[in-house]
Amino acid sequence: MNFTQEQLAERLGVSFATVNRWEGGSNLPQKAAREVIMALAQEAGIDSADDAGESSESAAGVTRRRRGATSAAPSTKPMEQMLWDAACSIRGEKDAAKFKDYLLPLLFLKRLSDVFDDEIARLAEDYGDRDTALEIAEGDHSLLRFYIPPEARWGAISGREAMEWPLDDKGQSTKPRDIGEHLTKAVRAVVKQNPMLSGVIDVVDFAAERNGERDINPAKLRLVVETFSDPRYRLGLSDVQPDFLGRAYEYLLRKFAEGSGQSAGEFFTPTEVGFLMAHIMRPRPGEDCHDYACGSAGLLVKLQLVARELDPTAKVPLKLTGQELQAESYAVAQMNGIIHDMEIEIARGDTMINPKFRTNEGKVRGHDIVVANPMWNQPFAPDVFANDPFDRFRTTGGVTTGKGDWAWLQHTLACLGDNGRAAVVLDTGAVSRGSGSKNEDKERNIRKWFVDHDLIDGVILLPDNLFYNTNAAGVIVVLNKRKPATRKDKIVLLNASKRLKKGKPKNYIPEDAIRALAAAYLKGEPVEAEIAVITRQQAEEADYNLSPSRWVGQSSSTEVESVNALVRELSELDKETHRLSVTISKLLAGVIDEPA
Repeated sequence: MNFTQEQLAERLGVSFATVNRWEGGSNLPQKAAREVIMALAQEAGIDSADDAGESSESAAGVTRRRRGATSAAPSTKPMEQMLWDAACSIRGEKDAAKFKDYLLPLLFLKRLSDVFDDEIARLAEDYGDRDTALEIAEGDHSLLRFYIPPEARWGAISGREAMEWPLDDKGQSTKPRDIGEHLTKAVRAVVKQNPMLSGVIDVVDFAAERNGERDINPAKLRLVVETFSDPRYRLGLSDVQPDFLGRAYEYLLRKFAEGSGQSAGEFFTPTEVGFLMAHIMRPRPGEDCHDYACGSAGLLVKLQLVARELDPTAKVPLKLTGQELQAESYAVAQMNGIIHDMEIEIARGDTMINPKFRTNEGKVRGHDIVVANPMWNQPFAPDVFANDPFDRFRTTGGVTTGKGDWAWLQHTLACLGDNGRAAVVLDTGAVSRGSGSKNEDKERNIRKWFVDHDLIDGVILLPDNLFYNTNAAGVIVVLNKRKPATRKDKIVLLNASKRLKKGKPKNYIPEDAIRALAAAYLKGEPVEAEIAVITRQQAEEADYNLSPSRWVGQSSSTEVESVNALVRELSELDKETHRLSVTISKLLAGVIDEPA
């Protein structure tokens, strides 16, 4: 059959990862999927010894029949609404963002349970029935990616399946008093069977109390469980694409960021920005990719998704690593990787003080690709840089003071291998502060060092009001330690402002503009009102001001709109001037006419 894995996954209604596992031989398709594959093979004129007993129904018919048995897989919008409704049912929309710590592990538990049911159904096809499959899985957990104990299965949690709770040492039933206790027991039981999920799924106590009151009312928690139990929102392998669930996951993170401002925004990079960075990096199979401020690991996930898009037949995944300081974000990152069926090695710690990914000699490890969105304008104590044991600053332009934006880029450089490239999101001012100043400026000096060593491949100015923790525009600084010959001694400056679409509460870059922006940037040729290409000499003459707005003019449409607005305003001012002139003339006439 002339299908890529990605195309076959789409036809079957399963994930890319599932087809990849079938081809690798780690497991086999279920009966419904086999029917579609057989029908596709017949349509392609491929004979099979196994098709004698199969129907000659077309592949499209089999697919429709299979999907018609239940409601269609939900689109992103209904799934997003379901997730937000679940959040709001806890405490109301005003406070929903405070309870993401409870909602995200619950969503993750539902995914694990639904996938477990899918894997048991697959075993049942091989061994005859579900009871036999469960018995075999109980004896050999290696048959499953994650073994989910009975009390943690969604049927038991939702009350739709009976659960026989064992007795404790005193002969008392261990049955929980309510749904909060049940969920806490469930996540702890999952961790006991799957130690790798420790610190990921068990980060909260669903039965926690303060001053004799539950943090979350069990009745409202039951409403969340009921919302997740809706059969339209099943989260198994054949129900949703891993990326589809990840997008819904990011929707929650975005909504939480709206509700809680900077603290949530610190670990959330807008989806379109992450994909723009990934398309510019163009990751290749097997490359080592790192995010030293990984938050929810969204940038790493997008690198892998784009790598699959660029090479759908590749069987070698990217090597994804990240470091994160906050425990909450660390747990979300682990869940995000598992939900997307990706292996991401994440370490906890302060990257600037204690980078965890090192060589055997104790130096900062080099990577093929680095992506990051560190905290903007972060203040650091001067001794952090002056006494750096990894010597990241002294030899790369000097030690900065005050804002840490260029310190992050110096760390980025230390994280790059000999052929490494990077994309880092920073505050707009990072590429222009200090330029043109009569006084010596350390940020400007570091920027000069990077330009002089031809390390800056380009700067992309993002639209205003895109990020959830600020209304300010950000920039993506692209580094490349081995530029192609056509880009040597040049810097590509892209102004993405005109790609802006107005939104509430935040603006956004439409999906169809992301690839176009990346392609135009990678082409590296001037585009009127969007891209300027400057030389190192020009950068020097501008005192190393690399702001795209300094070099790229606004689009002609924007200028026309501005002129029209000015003309209208001038016309109104003319009318007002005339009205005032008439009034003044009448007043003066009265004064002049009076006798002395």
